[in-house]
Amino acid sequence: MASDSSPASEDTFQAPVCCSARYNLAVLAFFGFFVLYALRVNLSVALVDMVDSNTTSADNVTSKECAEHSAPVKILRSQTGKRYQWDAETQGWILGSFFYGYIVTQVPGGYIARKVGGKRLLGFGILGTAVFTLFTPIAADFGVGALVVLRALEGLGEGVTFPAMHAMWSSWAPPLERSKLLSISYAGAQLGTVVSLPLSGIICLYMNWTYVFYLFGIVGIIWFILWISLVSDTPETHMRISQYEKEYILSSLRNQLSSQKSVPWVPMLKSLPLWAIVVAHFSYNWTFYTLLTLLPTYMKEILRFNIQENGFLSALPYLGCWLCMILSGQAADNLRAKWNVSTVCVRRVFTLIGMIGPAVFLVAAGFIGCDYSLAVAFLTISTALGGFCSSGFSINHLDIAPSYAGILLGITNTFATIPGMAGPVIAKSLTPGNTIAEWQTVFCIAAAINVFGAIFFTLFAKGEVQNWALSDYHGHRN
Repeated sequence: MASDSSPASEDTFQAPVCCSARYNLAVLAFFGFFVLYALRVNLSVALVDMVDSNTTSADNVTSKECAEHSAPVKILRSQTGKRYQWDAETQGWILGSFFYGYIVTQVPGGYIARKVGGKRLLGFGILGTAVFTLFTPIAADFGVGALVVLRALEGLGEGVTFPAMHAMWSSWAPPLERSKLLSISYAGAQLGTVVSLPLSGIICLYMNWTYVFYLFGIVGIIWFILWISLVSDTPETHMRISQYEKEYILSSLRNQLSSQKSVPWVPMLKSLPLWAIVVAHFSYNWTFYTLLTLLPTYMKEILRFNIQENGFLSALPYLGCWLCMILSGQAADNLRAKWNVSTVCVRRVFTLIGMIGPAVFLVAAGFIGCDYSLAVAFLTISTALGGFCSSGFSINHLDIAPSYAGILLGITNTFATIPGMAGPVIAKSLTPGNTIAEWQTVFCIAAAINVFGAIFFTLFAKGEVQNWALSDYHGHRN
Protein backbone atom coordinates (compact mmCIF):
# COMPACT_ATOMS: atom_id res chain seq x y z
CA MET A 1 0.00 0.00 0.00
CA ALA A 2 3.05 2.32 0.02
CA SER A 3 2.29 3.57 -3.46
CA ASP A 4 -1.17 4.65 -2.28
CA SER A 5 0.09 7.06 0.34
CA SER A 6 2.60 8.94 -1.76
CA PRO A 7 0.19 10.43 -4.34
CA ALA A 8 -2.06 11.56 -1.51
CA SER A 9 0.79 13.38 0.16
CA GLU A 10 1.79 15.07 -3.08
CA ASP A 11 -1.80 15.97 -3.77
CA THR A 12 -1.94 17.73 -0.44
CA PHE A 13 0.15 20.44 -2.07
CA GLN A 14 -1.89 20.35 -5.25
CA ALA A 15 -5.27 20.60 -3.51
CA PRO A 16 -4.97 24.01 -1.86
CA VAL A 17 -7.38 25.12 0.83
CA CYS A 18 -8.22 28.51 -0.64
CA CYS A 19 -11.33 28.49 -2.87
CA SER A 20 -11.41 24.69 -2.84
CA ALA A 21 -14.73 22.92 -3.28
CA ARG A 22 -14.47 21.17 0.11
CA TYR A 23 -13.86 24.42 1.99
CA ASN A 24 -16.64 26.16 0.05
CA LEU A 25 -18.90 23.35 1.26
CA ALA A 26 -17.69 23.90 4.84
CA VAL A 27 -18.41 27.65 4.64
CA LEU A 28 -21.89 27.19 3.16
CA ALA A 29 -22.62 24.53 5.78
CA PHE A 30 -21.38 26.98 8.43
CA PHE A 31 -24.01 29.51 7.33
CA GLY A 32 -26.62 26.75 7.12
CA PHE A 33 -26.08 25.78 10.76
CA PHE A 34 -25.91 29.46 11.64
CA VAL A 35 -29.44 29.90 10.25
CA LEU A 36 -30.57 26.63 11.83
CA TYR A 37 -29.63 27.65 15.36
CA ALA A 38 -30.90 31.18 14.88
CA LEU A 39 -34.28 29.60 13.98
CA ARG A 40 -34.03 27.31 16.99
CA VAL A 41 -33.21 29.78 19.78
CA ASN A 42 -35.08 32.90 18.65
CA LEU A 43 -38.26 31.68 20.35
CA SER A 44 -36.66 31.61 23.81
CA VAL A 45 -35.97 35.35 23.52
CA ALA A 46 -39.20 36.32 21.76
CA LEU A 47 -41.26 34.35 24.29
CA VAL A 48 -40.38 36.91 26.98
CA ASP A 49 -42.22 39.51 24.90
CA MET A 50 -45.03 37.23 23.74
CA VAL A 51 -46.21 36.54 27.26
CA ASP A 52 -48.19 38.99 29.33
CA SER A 53 -45.77 39.98 32.10
CA ASN A 54 -48.52 39.76 34.75
CA THR A 55 -48.86 36.03 34.01
CA THR A 56 -45.21 35.21 34.54
CA SER A 57 -44.42 37.39 37.52
CA ALA A 58 -46.54 35.15 39.73
CA ASP A 59 -44.70 32.02 38.55
CA ASN A 60 -41.12 33.19 38.47
CA VAL A 61 -39.81 33.79 41.94
CA THR A 62 -36.93 36.20 41.69
CA SER A 63 -34.40 35.29 44.34
CA LYS A 64 -33.54 38.14 46.67
CA GLU A 65 -30.23 36.51 47.67
CA CYS A 66 -28.27 38.70 45.29
CA ALA A 67 -28.57 42.46 45.23
CA GLU A 68 -30.18 44.08 42.19
CA HIS A 69 -27.17 44.29 39.96
CA SER A 70 -28.12 46.84 37.38
CA ALA A 71 -30.08 49.99 37.88
CA PRO A 72 -33.53 49.13 36.52
CA VAL A 73 -33.48 50.80 33.15
CA LYS A 74 -36.84 52.12 32.09
CA ILE A 75 -36.82 51.45 28.39
CA LEU A 76 -39.77 52.26 26.20
CA ARG A 77 -40.51 48.81 24.88
CA SER A 78 -42.44 48.24 21.71
CA GLN A 79 -45.99 47.37 22.76
CA THR A 80 -47.36 46.54 19.31
CA GLY A 81 -46.93 42.74 19.47
CA LYS A 82 -49.83 40.70 20.81
CA ARG A 83 -49.53 39.30 24.36
CA TYR A 84 -50.68 35.87 25.49
CA GLN A 85 -51.71 34.51 28.89
CA TRP A 86 -49.31 31.56 29.11
CA ASP A 87 -48.07 30.35 32.49
CA ALA A 88 -44.59 28.91 33.12
CA GLU A 89 -45.67 25.31 32.47
CA THR A 90 -47.23 26.22 29.13
CA GLN A 91 -44.05 28.08 28.16
CA GLY A 92 -42.07 24.97 29.07
CA TRP A 93 -44.22 22.90 26.69
CA ILE A 94 -43.82 25.45 23.90
CA LEU A 95 -40.02 25.46 24.27
CA GLY A 96 -39.80 21.67 24.64
CA SER A 97 -42.11 20.75 21.75
CA PHE A 98 -39.31 21.35 19.23
CA PHE A 99 -37.44 18.29 20.52
CA TYR A 100 -40.42 15.97 20.05
CA GLY A 101 -40.14 16.50 16.31
CA TYR A 102 -36.36 16.63 16.35
CA ILE A 103 -35.89 13.20 17.94
CA VAL A 104 -38.14 11.44 15.38
CA THR A 105 -36.12 12.24 12.23
CA GLN A 106 -32.57 11.52 13.48
CA VAL A 107 -32.10 7.90 12.35
CA PRO A 108 -34.39 8.22 9.28
CA GLY A 109 -32.36 11.33 8.37
CA GLY A 110 -29.10 9.38 8.37
CA TYR A 111 -30.66 6.50 6.44
CA ILE A 112 -32.29 8.70 3.78
CA ALA A 113 -29.11 10.78 3.39
CA ARG A 114 -27.24 7.57 2.59
CA LYS A 115 -29.82 6.74 -0.08
CA VAL A 116 -30.55 10.11 -1.74
CA GLY A 117 -27.55 12.19 -0.65
CA GLY A 118 -27.27 14.81 2.05
CA LYS A 119 -27.50 17.92 -0.13
CA ARG A 120 -31.24 17.90 -0.78
CA LEU A 121 -32.09 16.51 2.64
CA LEU A 122 -30.11 19.20 4.49
CA GLY A 123 -31.38 21.92 2.15
CA PHE A 124 -35.05 21.03 2.47
CA GLY A 125 -34.71 20.40 6.20
CA ILE A 126 -33.56 23.97 6.78
CA LEU A 127 -35.99 25.38 4.20
CA GLY A 128 -38.88 23.63 5.95
CA THR A 129 -37.81 24.99 9.31
CA ALA A 130 -37.50 28.51 7.87
CA VAL A 131 -40.96 28.39 6.26
CA PHE A 132 -42.60 27.10 9.45
CA THR A 133 -40.86 29.88 11.39
CA LEU A 134 -42.57 32.48 9.20
CA PHE A 135 -45.91 31.07 10.38
CA THR A 136 -45.08 31.31 14.10
CA PRO A 137 -47.10 34.52 14.74
CA ILE A 138 -50.17 33.03 13.02
CA ALA A 139 -49.86 29.79 15.00
CA ALA A 140 -49.55 31.73 18.27
CA ASP A 141 -52.84 33.45 17.41
CA PHE A 142 -54.54 30.08 16.91
CA GLY A 143 -53.46 29.03 20.39
CA VAL A 144 -50.91 27.03 22.32
CA GLY A 145 -51.80 23.75 20.58
CA ALA A 146 -51.07 25.15 17.13
CA LEU A 147 -47.78 26.66 18.27
CA VAL A 148 -46.65 23.39 19.89
CA VAL A 149 -47.46 21.47 16.69
CA LEU A 150 -45.65 24.07 14.56
CA ARG A 151 -42.52 23.89 16.75
CA ALA A 152 -42.60 20.08 16.58
CA LEU A 153 -42.77 20.33 12.76
CA GLU A 154 -39.75 22.67 12.84
CA GLY A 155 -38.01 20.00 14.91
CA LEU A 156 -38.83 17.39 12.24
CA GLY A 157 -37.11 19.60 9.65
CA GLU A 158 -34.05 20.26 11.80
CA GLY A 159 -33.73 16.61 12.85
CA VAL A 160 -32.37 15.49 9.48
CA THR A 161 -29.70 18.21 9.24
CA PHE A 162 -26.83 16.86 11.35
CA PRO A 163 -27.08 13.27 10.01
CA ALA A 164 -27.31 14.64 6.44
CA MET A 165 -24.22 16.79 6.99
CA HIS A 166 -22.25 13.87 8.46
CA ALA A 167 -23.28 11.74 5.46
CA MET A 168 -22.03 14.42 3.06
CA TRP A 169 -18.70 14.74 4.86
CA SER A 170 -18.18 10.98 4.59
CA SER A 171 -17.71 11.56 0.83
CA TRP A 172 -16.02 14.95 1.05
CA ALA A 173 -13.63 15.10 4.02
CA PRO A 174 -10.13 13.63 3.64
CA PRO A 175 -9.38 11.81 6.94
CA LEU A 176 -6.63 14.21 8.01
CA GLU A 177 -8.82 17.26 7.39
CA ARG A 178 -11.93 15.92 9.14
CA SER A 179 -11.58 17.89 12.36
CA LYS A 180 -10.99 21.16 10.48
CA LEU A 181 -13.81 20.78 7.97
CA LEU A 182 -16.39 19.52 10.45
CA SER A 183 -15.56 22.02 13.14
CA ILE A 184 -15.90 24.87 10.63
CA SER A 185 -19.31 23.68 9.43
CA TYR A 186 -20.77 22.92 12.88
CA ALA A 187 -19.32 26.08 14.45
CA GLY A 188 -22.06 27.95 12.56
CA ALA A 189 -24.48 26.60 15.16
CA GLN A 190 -22.63 28.38 17.98
CA LEU A 191 -22.30 31.65 16.09
CA GLY A 192 -25.99 31.46 15.17
CA THR A 193 -26.76 31.31 18.89
CA VAL A 194 -24.35 34.20 19.60
CA VAL A 195 -25.93 36.49 17.01
CA SER A 196 -29.59 35.55 17.34
CA LEU A 197 -29.85 35.89 21.15
CA PRO A 198 -28.96 39.62 21.29
CA LEU A 199 -30.40 40.36 17.84
CA SER A 200 -33.78 38.87 18.77
CA GLY A 201 -33.71 41.04 21.91
CA ILE A 202 -32.99 44.17 19.87
CA ILE A 203 -35.74 43.37 17.35
CA CYS A 204 -38.24 42.79 20.17
CA LEU A 205 -37.18 46.10 21.67
CA TYR A 206 -37.37 48.37 18.63
CA MET A 207 -39.95 46.65 16.42
CA ASN A 208 -41.97 43.79 17.89
CA TRP A 209 -41.59 40.07 18.44
CA THR A 210 -43.26 39.00 15.17
CA TYR A 211 -40.34 40.43 13.16
CA VAL A 212 -37.93 38.04 14.92
CA PHE A 213 -39.60 35.14 13.10
CA TYR A 214 -40.04 36.98 9.78
CA LEU A 215 -36.38 38.07 9.59
CA PHE A 216 -34.82 34.69 10.41
CA GLY A 217 -37.32 32.84 8.22
CA ILE A 218 -36.43 34.97 5.16
CA VAL A 219 -32.69 34.55 5.80
CA GLY A 220 -33.25 30.77 5.86
CA ILE A 221 -34.93 30.85 2.44
CA ILE A 222 -32.08 32.93 0.95
CA TRP A 223 -29.54 30.41 2.31
CA PHE A 224 -31.49 27.52 0.74
CA ILE A 225 -31.27 29.07 -2.74
CA LEU A 226 -27.49 29.47 -2.42
CA TRP A 227 -27.04 25.95 -1.05
CA ILE A 228 -29.01 24.19 -3.78
CA SER A 229 -27.24 26.10 -6.55
CA LEU A 230 -23.64 25.85 -5.26
CA VAL A 231 -23.21 22.47 -3.54
CA SER A 232 -23.15 18.85 -4.67
CA ASP A 233 -23.38 15.53 -2.85
CA THR A 234 -20.01 14.08 -3.87
CA PRO A 235 -16.74 15.35 -5.39
CA GLU A 236 -17.52 13.34 -8.56
CA THR A 237 -20.74 15.26 -9.23
CA HIS A 238 -19.36 18.71 -8.43
CA MET A 239 -19.38 21.09 -11.41
CA ARG A 240 -16.49 23.38 -10.50
CA ILE A 241 -14.08 21.15 -8.57
CA SER A 242 -10.48 20.97 -9.84
CA GLN A 243 -9.22 17.61 -11.07
CA TYR A 244 -6.42 17.74 -8.47
CA GLU A 245 -8.80 18.23 -5.59
CA LYS A 246 -11.16 15.52 -6.78
CA GLU A 247 -8.26 13.03 -7.03
CA TYR A 248 -6.92 14.09 -3.64
CA ILE A 249 -10.25 13.55 -1.86
CA LEU A 250 -11.06 10.26 -3.62
CA SER A 251 -7.60 8.75 -3.07
CA SER A 252 -7.62 9.73 0.62
CA LEU A 253 -10.94 7.91 1.12
CA ARG A 254 -10.11 4.87 -1.00
CA ASN A 255 -9.80 2.35 1.83
CA GLN A 256 -12.35 3.94 4.11
CA LEU A 257 -15.70 3.53 2.40
CA SER A 258 -17.89 0.48 2.05
CA SER A 259 -19.58 -0.38 -1.24
CA GLN A 260 -22.23 -2.67 0.23
CA LYS A 261 -25.77 -1.38 -0.20
CA SER A 262 -27.33 -2.91 2.91
CA VAL A 263 -26.75 -1.44 6.36
CA PRO A 264 -25.16 -3.85 8.89
CA TRP A 265 -27.62 -2.93 11.66
CA VAL A 266 -26.87 -5.80 14.08
CA PRO A 267 -23.06 -5.51 14.25
CA MET A 268 -23.48 -1.74 14.26
CA LEU A 269 -25.75 -1.78 17.32
CA LYS A 270 -23.46 -4.30 19.06
CA SER A 271 -20.45 -2.04 18.55
CA LEU A 272 -19.08 -0.75 21.86
CA PRO A 273 -17.27 2.23 20.24
CA LEU A 274 -20.68 3.41 18.99
CA TRP A 275 -22.13 3.23 22.52
CA ALA A 276 -19.11 5.15 23.80
CA ILE A 277 -20.16 8.01 21.50
CA VAL A 278 -23.82 7.65 22.58
CA VAL A 279 -22.92 8.04 26.27
CA ALA A 280 -20.60 11.00 25.61
CA HIS A 281 -23.15 12.71 23.34
CA PHE A 282 -25.97 12.26 25.89
CA SER A 283 -23.82 13.59 28.75
CA TYR A 284 -22.52 16.59 26.84
CA ASN A 285 -25.99 17.61 25.67
CA TRP A 286 -27.38 17.41 29.19
CA THR A 287 -25.24 20.39 30.19
CA PHE A 288 -25.52 22.09 26.81
CA TYR A 289 -29.33 22.07 26.63
CA THR A 290 -29.85 22.85 30.30
CA LEU A 291 -27.73 25.98 29.89
CA LEU A 292 -29.09 26.87 26.45
CA THR A 293 -32.67 27.01 27.71
CA LEU A 294 -32.12 28.19 31.29
CA LEU A 295 -29.12 30.53 31.22
CA PRO A 296 -31.31 33.58 30.51
CA THR A 297 -33.51 32.60 33.50
CA TYR A 298 -30.49 32.15 35.77
CA MET A 299 -29.08 35.53 34.74
CA LYS A 300 -32.40 37.26 35.29
CA GLU A 301 -33.68 35.55 38.45
CA ILE A 302 -30.45 34.87 40.38
CA LEU A 303 -27.80 37.26 39.07
CA ARG A 304 -30.51 39.90 38.38
CA PHE A 305 -29.26 41.31 35.11
CA ASN A 306 -31.86 43.17 33.09
CA ILE A 307 -33.02 41.78 29.76
CA GLN A 308 -30.74 43.94 27.60
CA GLU A 309 -27.57 42.90 29.40
CA ASN A 310 -29.02 39.41 29.61
CA GLY A 311 -29.19 38.97 25.81
CA PHE A 312 -25.54 39.86 25.34
CA LEU A 313 -24.29 38.01 28.41
CA SER A 314 -26.31 34.88 27.56
CA ALA A 315 -24.64 34.93 24.14
CA LEU A 316 -21.10 35.32 25.48
CA PRO A 317 -20.55 31.63 26.39
CA TYR A 318 -21.48 30.56 22.85
CA LEU A 319 -18.99 33.01 21.37
CA GLY A 320 -16.32 31.27 23.46
CA CYS A 321 -17.57 27.89 22.31
CA TRP A 322 -17.42 28.99 18.68
CA LEU A 323 -13.79 30.10 19.08
CA CYS A 324 -12.84 26.84 20.82
CA MET A 325 -14.48 24.79 18.06
CA ILE A 326 -12.56 26.50 15.26
CA LEU A 327 -9.23 26.36 17.16
CA SER A 328 -9.66 22.76 18.33
CA GLY A 329 -10.40 21.63 14.77
CA GLN A 330 -7.10 23.10 13.57
CA ALA A 331 -5.20 21.71 16.57
CA ALA A 332 -6.67 18.19 16.30
CA ASP A 333 -5.75 17.78 12.63
CA ASN A 334 -2.28 19.22 13.20
CA LEU A 335 -1.66 16.71 15.99
CA ARG A 336 -2.72 13.88 13.68
CA ALA A 337 -0.97 15.03 10.49
CA LYS A 338 2.23 16.67 11.77
CA TRP A 339 2.84 14.99 15.13
CA ASN A 340 1.51 11.58 14.17
CA VAL A 341 -0.70 11.33 17.27
CA SER A 342 -3.19 8.48 16.86
CA THR A 343 -6.78 9.40 16.01
CA VAL A 344 -8.20 7.69 19.10
CA CYS A 345 -5.78 9.55 21.35
CA VAL A 346 -6.79 12.92 19.86
CA ARG A 347 -10.51 12.12 20.18
CA ARG A 348 -10.07 11.04 23.83
CA VAL A 349 -8.00 14.04 24.89
CA PHE A 350 -10.32 16.56 23.23
CA THR A 351 -13.39 14.87 24.72
CA LEU A 352 -11.84 14.92 28.20
CA ILE A 353 -10.99 18.65 27.93
CA GLY A 354 -14.42 19.39 26.45
CA MET A 355 -16.35 17.58 29.19
CA ILE A 356 -14.32 17.64 32.43
CA GLY A 357 -13.40 21.33 31.93
CA PRO A 358 -17.03 22.49 31.69
CA ALA A 359 -17.99 20.32 34.69
CA VAL A 360 -15.39 22.00 36.92
CA PHE A 361 -16.35 25.55 35.95
CA LEU A 362 -20.07 24.83 36.11
CA VAL A 363 -19.80 23.69 39.73
CA ALA A 364 -17.56 26.69 40.48
CA ALA A 365 -20.16 29.04 38.98
CA GLY A 366 -22.78 27.62 41.34
CA PHE A 367 -20.63 28.02 44.44
CA ILE A 368 -19.31 31.56 44.11
CA GLY A 369 -22.65 33.12 45.05
CA CYS A 370 -23.37 36.63 43.87
CA ASP A 371 -20.04 37.59 42.34
CA TYR A 372 -21.52 38.61 38.98
CA SER A 373 -18.39 38.98 36.94
CA LEU A 374 -16.95 35.68 38.18
CA ALA A 375 -20.26 33.88 37.61
CA VAL A 376 -20.44 35.10 34.02
CA ALA A 377 -16.73 34.31 33.51
CA PHE A 378 -17.10 30.75 34.84
CA LEU A 379 -20.27 30.02 32.83
CA THR A 380 -18.53 31.40 29.73
CA ILE A 381 -15.40 29.29 30.25
CA SER A 382 -17.57 26.23 30.96
CA THR A 383 -19.51 26.49 27.69
CA ALA A 384 -16.43 27.57 25.72
CA LEU A 385 -14.39 24.52 26.75
CA GLY A 386 -17.28 22.37 25.50
CA GLY A 387 -16.22 23.44 22.01
CA PHE A 388 -13.30 21.00 22.23
CA CYS A 389 -15.78 18.13 21.94
CA SER A 390 -16.35 19.08 18.30
CA SER A 391 -12.98 17.45 17.59
CA GLY A 392 -13.62 14.72 20.15
CA PHE A 393 -16.64 12.41 20.26
CA SER A 394 -18.65 14.66 17.90
CA ILE A 395 -16.89 13.45 14.77
CA ASN A 396 -15.77 10.04 15.99
CA HIS A 397 -18.63 8.57 13.89
CA LEU A 398 -16.58 9.35 10.77
CA ASP A 399 -13.51 7.63 12.22
CA ILE A 400 -15.20 4.32 13.06
CA ALA A 401 -17.61 4.00 10.10
CA PRO A 402 -17.39 6.74 7.45
CA SER A 403 -19.85 4.94 5.14
CA TYR A 404 -22.53 4.95 7.84
CA ALA A 405 -21.59 8.20 9.60
CA GLY A 406 -25.01 9.77 8.97
CA ILE A 407 -26.83 6.79 10.46
CA LEU A 408 -24.48 6.63 13.46
CA LEU A 409 -25.00 10.31 14.15
CA GLY A 410 -28.75 9.73 13.88
CA ILE A 411 -28.47 7.01 16.53
CA THR A 412 -26.30 9.02 18.95
CA ASN A 413 -28.28 12.22 18.44
CA THR A 414 -31.55 10.40 19.16
CA PHE A 415 -30.25 9.55 22.63
CA ALA A 416 -28.63 12.98 22.92
CA THR A 417 -31.94 14.74 22.30
CA ILE A 418 -33.50 13.22 25.43
CA PRO A 419 -31.60 15.73 27.65
CA GLY A 420 -33.13 18.52 25.57
CA MET A 421 -36.56 17.29 26.61
CA ALA A 422 -35.78 16.16 30.17
CA GLY A 423 -32.92 18.39 31.33
CA PRO A 424 -34.71 21.76 31.45
CA VAL A 425 -37.87 20.18 32.93
CA ILE A 426 -35.87 18.53 35.72
CA ALA A 427 -33.88 21.73 36.29
CA LYS A 428 -37.11 23.75 36.54
CA SER A 429 -38.57 21.29 39.05
CA LEU A 430 -35.37 21.43 41.14
CA THR A 431 -35.49 25.24 41.37
CA PRO A 432 -39.01 26.12 42.63
CA GLY A 433 -37.70 28.87 44.91
CA ASN A 434 -34.95 30.04 42.55
CA THR A 435 -32.34 29.97 45.32
CA ILE A 436 -28.62 29.65 44.81
CA ALA A 437 -28.60 26.31 46.67
CA GLU A 438 -31.19 24.88 44.26
CA TRP A 439 -29.16 26.00 41.24
CA GLN A 440 -26.05 24.43 42.77
CA THR A 441 -27.88 21.10 42.67
CA VAL A 442 -28.73 21.62 38.98
CA PHE A 443 -25.11 22.47 38.13
CA CYS A 444 -23.70 19.54 40.17
CA ILE A 445 -26.00 17.01 38.47
CA ALA A 446 -24.97 18.30 35.04
CA ALA A 447 -21.28 18.19 36.01
CA ALA A 448 -21.54 14.61 37.35
CA ILE A 449 -23.23 13.42 34.13
CA ASN A 450 -20.47 15.15 32.11
CA VAL A 451 -17.66 13.49 34.04
CA PHE A 452 -19.27 10.05 33.70
CA GLY A 453 -19.67 10.52 29.92
CA ALA A 454 -16.05 11.60 29.50
CA ILE A 455 -14.70 8.61 31.42
CA PHE A 456 -16.93 6.12 29.58
CA PHE A 457 -15.85 7.51 26.19
CA THR A 458 -12.17 7.44 27.15
CA LEU A 459 -12.40 3.78 28.15
CA PHE A 460 -14.29 2.43 25.13
CA ALA A 461 -13.72 4.76 22.15
CA LYS A 462 -11.87 3.62 19.02
CA GLY A 463 -10.18 5.66 16.29
CA GLU A 464 -10.04 3.33 13.29
CA VAL A 465 -12.65 2.09 10.82
CA GLN A 466 -14.48 -0.86 12.39
CA ASN A 467 -14.58 -4.19 10.55
CA TRP A 468 -18.36 -4.16 10.12
CA ALA A 469 -18.13 -0.81 8.29
CA LEU A 470 -15.86 -2.10 5.51
CA SER A 471 -16.87 -3.85 2.25
CA ASP A 472 -14.86 -6.94 3.08
CA TYR A 473 -16.75 -7.47 6.32
CA HIS A 474 -18.51 -10.39 4.61
CA GLY A 475 -15.16 -11.66 3.40
CA HIS A 476 -15.65 -11.15 -0.34
CA ARG A 477 -12.72 -8.78 -0.92
CA ASN A 478 -9.03 -9.67 -1.12
